[in-house]
Amino acid sequence: MQKFENKMVIVVRKDLKLSSGKLAVQVAHAAVNCALASKRRKPEWFERWYSEGQKKVVVKVASLGELLRLKVEAEDAGLVTSLITDAGLTELPPNTTTCLGIGPAPDDVIDKVTGHLGLM
Repeated sequence: MQKFENKMVIVVRKDLKLSSGKLAVQVAHAAVNCALASKRRKPEWFERWYSEGQKKVVVKVASLGELLRLKVEAEDAGLVTSLITDAGLTELPPNTTTCLGIGPAPDDVIDKVTGHLGLM
């Protein structure tokens, strides 16, 4: 059995009530942005996460305020982040912030910021 010691966490705003398709696309944007940024800024963490199979966990927050607080906390902890803002072409008004990607990083580092959040 594969043992995962690293992960990426995507934090989604529950208050937006996104359709499943829109949610999937927003999470994908966050994952791609974080992976690319991490490969440049935290290559050791990226390589370990990538070689393990790229574990991703999607969790939820209640509001934009909570999402923005998590971004600051994650960056203060030295984690890569990517805040995703929708263009507004389908379900949402333009410039709606939908989710936050964090990591990839070692589980113990990322769990200090996101470990208390419920799964989506």
